Amino acid sequence: MAQFDHLSALLKSFTEQGPSGCACMIAKDGEVVYEGYFGQANREQGSAVNADTVFRLYSMTKVVVCTAAMILFERGKFLLNEPLHLYLPEYKDVRKTVTQDNGQVHTEPVQNPILVRHAFGMMTGHPYPYGESLTAREITRLRTELSESTNGRYTLQDEIRATAQAPVMFEPGTRWMYGYGHDLVAGLIEAVSGKTLGEFLQEEIFGPLGMTDTGYRYRDDIQERMAVMYERAEDGTLTPAPEEMDALHRPDALLELGGQGLYATTRDYIKFASMLAAGGTLNGVRILSRSTIDLMRTNQLNDVQLADFTNSYSAGYGYGLGVRTLIDRAAGGSNSPLGEFGWTGMAGTWTSISPETNTAIVYMHQMLPNREEHHHLRVRAAAYGAL
Repeated sequence: MAQFDHLSALLKSFTEQGPSGCACMIAKDGEVVYEGYFGQANREQGSAVNADTVFRLYSMTKVVVCTAAMILFERGKFLLNEPLHLYLPEYKDVRKTVTQDNGQVHTEPVQNPILVRHAFGMMTGHPYPYGESLTAREITRLRTELSESTNGRYTLQDEIRATAQAPVMFEPGTRWMYGYGHDLVAGLIEAVSGKTLGEFLQEEIFGPLGMTDTGYRYRDDIQERMAVMYERAEDGTLTPAPEEMDALHRPDALLELGGQGLYATTRDYIKFASMLAAGGTLNGVRILSRSTIDLMRTNQLNDVQLADFTNSYSAGYGYGLGVRTLIDRAAGGSNSPLGEFGWTGMAGTWTSISPETNTAIVYMHQMLPNREEHHHLRVRAAAYGAL
């Protein structure tokens, strides 16, 4: 473990100036070669981060859900170039927003249908309901009406039907925009499997891989083991975030999303990441084929879409079917292998997976803002340097 001393020192330093606590695991050829826990999961109670600490995954849920959907792809349940409305009929007559030269905005029918692969690749034109665009405002309004009419108790399919009434922000497949695509992938899973998203994930991924501390809803002692989410002020002061942020984890909640919502321990997520790094099989359990994983991590973006996607944090990466994928080591300033892939969660979780080297890395903390560029790119450099 001596070669990881610099990584341990780095992680310890994080807890002195950023998150309250953090965890990191590295697996090579299916075997854990590094496991480190630093700082506190709950400052108020004085409890340390450890192997049993549960973390909110937020958008690292996306990698799990897109992997689950590709299981169904391998079974011939759908094709990537098919119209999405074959499975989610509400998306047949889609309209898009058009901004005129005078700044006025109107809507008109799209010229081409949303394809299944557009949902995987964040090319549908559905933003998350934030900002001042007509589409974002409409999605916000439709979700508010849905929540009011159901007292906040509605399902993924209810939300998908409501969102379908909003116009998209561009012609499907022409641009890249972070947003609602993977919730549509989750709806696709439910439509073709006949199961809820949570049921399918449990039967096809969590159960087979022994991920006993991963899910959507609190059960057993999960809530007590979950790390506190802290909000960090500019001076570094940490304050617990409102409990309402965990509303969808409550046992009586109904909504299971494709873009966020899962929790897991570091040990659970490293099993999932190790499976992908090993070409789809872990400890004799086959989840997916290597060829399908290679398809997932193949860049799907053209130059225009890459410009939409790329910022200083994602430099050097393209975007595949639900994952970022390294396509230019020089541009990214990265010592990770070409084709390394993964994603990030809003609260500070991060994973990097390399089938070429059969390596999986999982890092987790719980802080807003997450300061992802500061933390994750340093973990990437230190972890791959040690390997």
